[in-house]
Amino acid sequence: MIRISGRPLQEAGSLPLTRMEQSIVKAKENSPVTYYYPSKEALVYEMQMRSKIVKAANDLNASYARFAPFRESFSNPRYWIRTPNGGFRLRGNVQPADGIRDIFEHGEYYGFECSTAIMILFYKAVLDMIGDDEFNKYFQNLYLRDWHASNYLPLVITEDKNEAYLGDGVYFENPDFDPKGPEWRGENAIVMGPNLYFGHGIGLKSAEDILAALNEKRKPNSTVEAFQADLVVHPDFEFLRNLSSDGNAVQAFSQQAWNPFVAQIGSQTTYYY
Repeated sequence: MIRISGRPLQEAGSLPLTRMEQSIVKAKENSPVTYYYPSKEALVYEMQMRSKIVKAANDLNASYARFAPFRESFSNPRYWIRTPNGGFRLRGNVQPADGIRDIFEHGEYYGFECSTAIMILFYKAVLDMIGDDEFNKYFQNLYLRDWHASNYLPLVITEDKNEAYLGDGVYFENPDFDPKGPEWRGENAIVMGPNLYFGHGIGLKSAEDILAALNEKRKPNSTVEAFQADLVVHPDFEFLRNLSSDGNAVQAFSQQAWNPFVAQIGSQTTYYY
């Protein structure tokens, strides 16, 4: 269920939301978990962000960006410097918005892991939400690798796959993966619809199809099948909403060191990098 300032949500149909965004609200309303929002504006912001993550996933799926393990990753050298561990660091003379946008416009110059793809999708959604000016101020020194290596983008992490909604990142784990192909230890994916997920390198698939693909990459004589883990991850929507309206927060947060810290609120964990 949804609570706005402690009160039940009323007249959800009057909110300025698309049909897809309304479906997310309805799903949350029907959940046994209570979701609290300080205002209707906060609820609308989250739904719009989720919609933009889904759009970014569709756009990446339609691009020519390829899957590549970290050891073989590549990027457009005009915008990014490939680091020894397979990540991409933005060149100093490139605006962050241009670097992210190039991945979608010239995907043929890119190859990366599915975990890198999750962060690229989150960044693209934020860019589309807040615009170039704010994005460029906040996401300076951009670095892409996996979602553990995020800089300056707070992530909210929960452990209940039954509470994953459109735009959330989820994980399909393959504990008995073949050591000859460590990239098949699992698949990071974005929830795109009822039993529909986007995983970079696998495409738009059902959970059953993703698990079947992972099971084909298990070590010989394995008896442990792949499964969907409880992990659910998404950007801290409320942080980003406040960021959009507070220029001082941009400057203060962007000047912090890159060492992560963790905030735990109930069953939710937020990782700040």
